[in-house]
Amino acid sequence: MIIGGGVIGLTIARALGQRGVRDVCLIERAGLGTEASFAAGGILAPQAEADSADQFFELACRSRDLYAEFAVSLFEETGIDIELDTTGTLYVAFTEADFEEIETRYEWQSSAGLTLAKLTAREARELEPCVSDALLGALLFPQDVQVENRRLLNALVDSVDKLPVTIVTETDVESISIEDSVNIEGSEVKGVQTSRGFVSCPRVIVAAGTWSSTIEHAQTPTIEPVRGQMICFHAKPQLARHVIYSPRGYLVPRHDGRLITGSTSENAGFTKQVTAGGISSILAHAKEISPQIESLPIVDTWAGLRPRAADGLPVLGPCDEIDGLFYATGHYRNGILLAPVTGELIAEAVVEGHVSPLLAAFSPNRFNLAHIS
Repeated sequence: MIIGGGVIGLTIARALGQRGVRDVCLIERAGLGTEASFAAGGILAPQAEADSADQFFELACRSRDLYAEFAVSLFEETGIDIELDTTGTLYVAFTEADFEEIETRYEWQSSAGLTLAKLTAREARELEPCVSDALLGALLFPQDVQVENRRLLNALVDSVDKLPVTIVTETDVESISIEDSVNIEGSEVKGVQTSRGFVSCPRVIVAAGTWSSTIEHAQTPTIEPVRGQMICFHAKPQLARHVIYSPRGYLVPRHDGRLITGSTSENAGFTKQVTAGGISSILAHAKEISPQIESLPIVDTWAGLRPRAADGLPVLGPCDEIDGLFYATGHYRNGILLAPVTGELIAEAVVEGHVSPLLAAFSPNRFNLAHIS
């Protein structure tokens, strides 16, 4: 049983189905892929965003590097091109603090043997003439790429439809049934109570994103919603070729002439609304990158709720105290990026009982898990 039908739940369902698991059921509270996964920008840029080579960076790079094969496989399965764009990411600096940050990033990543290039302002503007004259310097990350997240969701839905996976939408999972085990020390999963009745199952994967903590069960890490707002412009001919990333905002060019920019990070509970203040902030940061933004028509705005754990890291793997309970949630700003590796490693843990060392830092057992009654 998988609870949640966003990019994470769908990728896990696909991975389980492809491993020959024939009784997979996925339950989604609304429609498939309509929450954070749909609202995302689709940037796959662990190098641009990393301050150091920690365990999260290792996991993120592993997942990014799976995307080339992931995209090909999905196209073969569904005929849907998820538009994996490998042009790269340009990280731009407009203040002295920005410039110091790119210098630091360049030093540790080049020392670690990672692929990147340091560019002068002139070199960067030759690559992307739309960038502001205020540019001080830039880094080019050729391996940090992007994907069209909404096409990715469509491909995953089509792929899962071809597998022995039962999909149930518009259904709330209210609680997970836990009982003392007669075979092992501790407790074990018996099933889930849904808004349509009880479903018996021996294993449950919580992949419900922002709503993970609303499910009543024996133990749960707290996952909070963090609102992010976005703007979409019409830009034909396209304003930029690369993803252009600054410490305050980003521009993401799409193949069809859309240009996406964002984003905010707001503690607004479950209020998924666009606000004047949020849009104003995004516009200011986008215009800092490229003043030409001012002349582009806005064609859409939206907001999504990112699922964040207390330490900002994903929650991945089995619960030690409850046999059959697994977590794949709390991906925060990195659900699209981490989908391939999450699908692989969670399926491996469920089917083979092997928990990869890559998951150690993200185990749900790092928290004092709270009982919900």
